[in-house]
Amino acid sequence: MTVSRREVNAGALATLSLNVPVRAQDRGRVVVVGGGFGGATAARFLARAGHDVTLVEPAQRAVTCPFSNTVLGGFGTLEGISHAHTGPVGDGVRLVRDTATGVDPGTRTVATAGSGPLPYDRLILAPGIDLRFDALPGYDKAAATVMPHAWQAGAQTALLRAQLEAMEDGGLVVIAPPEAPYRCPPGPYERASLIAHYLKQEKPASKIMILDAKESFSKRPLWEEAWATLYPGMIEWVPPSLGGGGVTAVDAAAGTVITDFAQHQPAVTNIIPPQRAGAIAFSAGVADPTGWCPVDGRSFESNLVLGIHVIGDACFTGAMPKSAFSANAQAKVAAAAIDAILRGREPQSPS
Repeated sequence: MTVSRREVNAGALATLSLNVPVRAQDRGRVVVVGGGFGGATAARFLARAGHDVTLVEPAQRAVTCPFSNTVLGGFGTLEGISHAHTGPVGDGVRLVRDTATGVDPGTRTVATAGSGPLPYDRLILAPGIDLRFDALPGYDKAAATVMPHAWQAGAQTALLRAQLEAMEDGGLVVIAPPEAPYRCPPGPYERASLIAHYLKQEKPASKIMILDAKESFSKRPLWEEAWATLYPGMIEWVPPSLGGGGVTAVDAAAGTVITDFAQHQPAVTNIIPPQRAGAIAFSAGVADPTGWCPVDGRSFESNLVLGIHVIGDACFTGAMPKSAFSANAQAKVAAAAIDAILRGREPQSPS
């Protein structure tokens, strides 16, 4: 079932009845793994509905990928995109600062690094993405300290910003987006725009080259119109068919980016590698060979393991993009469905 993000959002708001008290016999134990836009939202909505909800999240503060490009553009801060998990806790969610290490669907328990097993009636996995450091020759975790990806916000964002600040005027910035699907389809092009905003003011002789693995990208005409108007001659987009845009390998030690037809030595290199669902999805058995998690679009319950719901970037729902907006909407639909199931009702379809 393919569901648009508008349908998911509307369906979520229409189906979750927070004002209906949950009976003691219907009160369910729900464990949510991952405290991002999807997990935190699902946890607080289910707690508001009266269920016993445990949120497992190792990070002390969430640093959001949304708005992280403003840090690169010089008009945002990491502190401004860092948030505590106080909202869900205020709604009655039990917060466990730990890492989920495995799932046993048979006993319906989540293993943790230090907090012991957590039993559940329903499990929500919202693990986000893992970067595939095996996908691009030469690009591994060590190379990311030289050629940052900044696709998981925080230290990598700060590193890329520092490199932009240290670059001399006239330098070349290379951004290398992967093939779809990946987190936030417009993100690399937004990033190019906001870096160009910084360079235009501080280092106007500099250039940005987007060595894309794709022949087109989300909202391309709008981006190119904006670039021509605001940053004429500063941003060059190169697809595979026009000069070998796709990056085939990197040499981090030499600072070299290699394509089918050329080698580049940028002053700053932003490699965005291919991605897949977070590791816990594989240990739970809900990820398929594509690296993503197929789900039922009515409830976001896994198509592979019953009782486990997958939301956010890790799940695959057809054309619905991997974005914070999508994760938030999916969380509401999943929460509504789980609330209905625990009350002995059929989940309503989003509409």
